Amino acid sequence: MKAMDFALQAALDERALSHLYRKRLTHAGPQKPFLQVGGEPLLAFCSNDYLGLAADPQVVSALTKAAHEYGCGGGASHLVCGHSQAHHQLEEELAEFTGRERALLFSNGYMANMGVITALTHASDAIFQDKLNHASLIDGGLLSRAKFNRYPHLNYDLLEKRLMQSEANRKLVVSDGVFSMDGDTADINCLSHVCQSHNAWLMIDDAHGFGCLGENGGGVSELYGASQENVPILIGTLGKAFGTSGAFVVGSNALIETLIQFARTYIYTTSLSPAIAEATRVSLSLIQTEGWRRQQLRALIAYFKNGCQALNLPLMPSSTPIQPLHVGCSQQALKISDALRKKGMLVTAIRPPTVPDGQSRLRVTLTALHDFTHLDQLLDALSDLGSLFVEPMEREL
Repeated sequence: MKAMDFALQAALDERALSHLYRKRLTHAGPQKPFLQVGGEPLLAFCSNDYLGLAADPQVVSALTKAAHEYGCGGGASHLVCGHSQAHHQLEEELAEFTGRERALLFSNGYMANMGVITALTHASDAIFQDKLNHASLIDGGLLSRAKFNRYPHLNYDLLEKRLMQSEANRKLVVSDGVFSMDGDTADINCLSHVCQSHNAWLMIDDAHGFGCLGENGGGVSELYGASQENVPILIGTLGKAFGTSGAFVVGSNALIETLIQFARTYIYTTSLSPAIAEATRVSLSLIQTEGWRRQQLRALIAYFKNGCQALNLPLMPSSTPIQPLHVGCSQQALKISDALRKKGMLVTAIRPPTVPDGQSRLRVTLTALHDFTHLDQLLDALSDLGSLFVEPMEREL
């Protein structure tokens, strides 16, 4: 055991020396613009609760009421006795919301992505993924045993060339809808055209698009007017704009039945809490009926982008609530993040391996509960720290 601990500690020490060591932040209270950290209120710009629904009184009330009705846990897997009426109704409502035939709930987005990819592909198949896809998509591709290809970010010309060269039985193209660390979006229409031209299946993980994009919050599919035929495999998570937890897949009846039969991460795990499912039904309704949340987000995004431009800050191109400020080296990103915390603000430094070497950044995320005075505070602080964005030369380890 001592030898094991010695080897593990050596790897930990190396990570710390590379400025890549991560520490958990413990806070008290609900997800709100101000988080209580060690008794200190910090203005947070790092939550994915984009619409401010995680602590919404209507969602909380639904959760509380459902816990009294169903209890806390699902009790078993969906295929044993864990599939409640709450789960079933949520699936039907998600299918209607997305304009798809059926929906299937998963315990979380990581399990949904890995389950779908490994259920649909085998050793004789090929998978094509955007270089900046989420880790869960990459891991699903690696576990599938299919031939695994990664094309440069948003380079659909090269993707098409690789599809033309492939002789695989099944060809699955996988992309994020909104890229979680860059905030930019995939061109769904272009991807759909390329896939249909080369008899490939298209899978979109729209974890960061649902709720935020589209007139009704339908995400990138609504934004691009993409039907089930255009995007036959569509994934969403419930822990971001929905404000609860879990994930879902929507598509054809044949797709959903295939996943029920073959997706190991669905078959062999306890179902999502039915109380969470009931709370999500309310958040789904609010996403559709309370358009002011998206309007507020759009106004905040425009305000922040204009403010960064006026300060000549290195803001990466994004029209979503994810607004990354490019820094470069990990040490400098940590330095700016720490300086912001001393000013009462919480902005996370994102470093490799989450992003490529030399592309560390501050990932600013906005929510519908922020207001313009919050952004003024952040912009004032960033203005004071502007010189720190001119990075010293440092080789990423």
